[in-house]
Amino acid sequence: MTDAAASKPSPSRPARVGESGLPIKPVYGPGDLAGWTPASQLGEPGSYPYTRGVYPTMYTGRPWTMRQYAGFGTAAESNRRYHQLIEAGTAGLSVAFDLPTQMGYDSDAPIAHGEVGKVGVAIDSIEDMRLLFDGIPLDQVSTSMTINAPAAVLLLLYQLVGEEHGVDPGRLSGTIQNDVLKEYIARGTYIYPPKASLRLVSDIFAYCQAELARFNTISISGYHMAEAGATPAQEIAFTLANGIEYVQAAIDAGLDVDEFAPRLSFFFVARTTLLEEVAKFRAARRIWAQVMRDRFGARNPKSQMLRFHTQTAGVQLTAQQPEVNLVRVAVQGLAAVLGGTQSLHTNAYDEAIALPSEKAARLALRTQQVLAYETDVTATVDPFAGSYAVESMTDAVEEAARALMETVEDLGGAVAAIEKGYQKAEIEQAAYQIARDIDGGERVVVGVNKYVVPDDERYEPLRVDPTIEEAQRGRLAKLRADRDADEVQGCLAELRSAASGSDNVLYPMKRALAARATVGEVCDALREVWGVYTPADAI
Repeated sequence: MTDAAASKPSPSRPARVGESGLPIKPVYGPGDLAGWTPASQLGEPGSYPYTRGVYPTMYTGRPWTMRQYAGFGTAAESNRRYHQLIEAGTAGLSVAFDLPTQMGYDSDAPIAHGEVGKVGVAIDSIEDMRLLFDGIPLDQVSTSMTINAPAAVLLLLYQLVGEEHGVDPGRLSGTIQNDVLKEYIARGTYIYPPKASLRLVSDIFAYCQAELARFNTISISGYHMAEAGATPAQEIAFTLANGIEYVQAAIDAGLDVDEFAPRLSFFFVARTTLLEEVAKFRAARRIWAQVMRDRFGARNPKSQMLRFHTQTAGVQLTAQQPEVNLVRVAVQGLAAVLGGTQSLHTNAYDEAIALPSEKAARLALRTQQVLAYETDVTATVDPFAGSYAVESMTDAVEEAARALMETVEDLGGAVAAIEKGYQKAEIEQAAYQIARDIDGGERVVVGVNKYVVPDDERYEPLRVDPTIEEAQRGRLAKLRADRDADEVQGCLAELRSAASGSDNVLYPMKRALAARATVGEVCDALREVWGVYTPADAI
């Protein structure tokens, strides 16, 4: 048998199935693109339907924004890490908050015990935010904050600190995640019922339009759904369905689509399945452009652009043979770049074990810098354009995602589907199938179910100081003793009044925070008016 004959795929060989359950053929050819027209399905880079990217030159002029997600322990510790990252060449910071902060509780709340500073930085007041960004040039860096239910609170604290630094609010740039709907689907760090949460999102849109012109008001996230087990098709379908719900809520609140939509952004995962991930990103851009133009009547091209941040897949990292994660992250980062991301966070190789060490975080950033400056993937825009395989896979992922979005619409939209448990159930089923495939050996995970090493080398993880909680409690006690209690209570009363009516809650919220009200006190004021959501509230 000749080498050519040996390498030729057998017609009877079964097709491999991708992450979305779609077949991947051994060979693609012209027949797989029958009826496919470049003009309508590709367009030019920077033009509708943005399949090839949202900007005409993409990375040929400058690379994507290189972000590194960091935050742990105290604000002072996180501040030191930020300075290290900036010195290493990062242009964008991504802030991780601890669970009490994410849930709108102060560090001295009984429910916060044992969690202070564990998975992110503890922020209780404007004093912590000052420490977090001490010495950071806020008019020169872009800051992304992974915060949802209390997003307005952290955004306003950032603005207040920026103003103390002498930075005009209009020059502050960054993104708040502010995507609470996915919390009901995949993460659980929600506070208020869905309708109240949508009200708060709309108020943030209006506030930023007036006060923070360069800040992206929301990062509609599929990342956490993917980490929970969503397939690529589910990831973009449920994310874009949530995006539709946010846009409709803002329009219903009286905002013009072309005034707020240019600052919507998205957040996706990048897996090791490079080709399907590239197809996913391209399909997502195409769907969103069509939805914004045809459903919502957006005429500003920026309103039709799906701009997104990408984080490499933490769920695919392994505690076994952690150095192999360096390879995984490089492939995942390459998938994000070839898919046209606007910013990227590459995970550290030791994140499956603990918070990343300084060396691991630096290596993660160096991975991006190698992709940007030592490869040729930035030399040309959309190198996969016209690929039989990738274009066919893009169409297939788009079709699967649209079918899921239609089901969400049939259920009454994203909120109604959330209340019926639809998205959560679909993701759980996908996660169960992944677990079965790994356990059965059908899905290979190097170092876990294949190529296993009997005894991994000992790894010493970064550990959070257990005295942080006590220190934060002390800081809170001093803050409450030093501030004007009557002024704080008056500001919180104004906030409750606004929440009870239709006024934008961010203006009285900012006054309360400037008076040194705590994150927990502000969130409690809204809890008193709006209540809290529990899964039992679902229909």
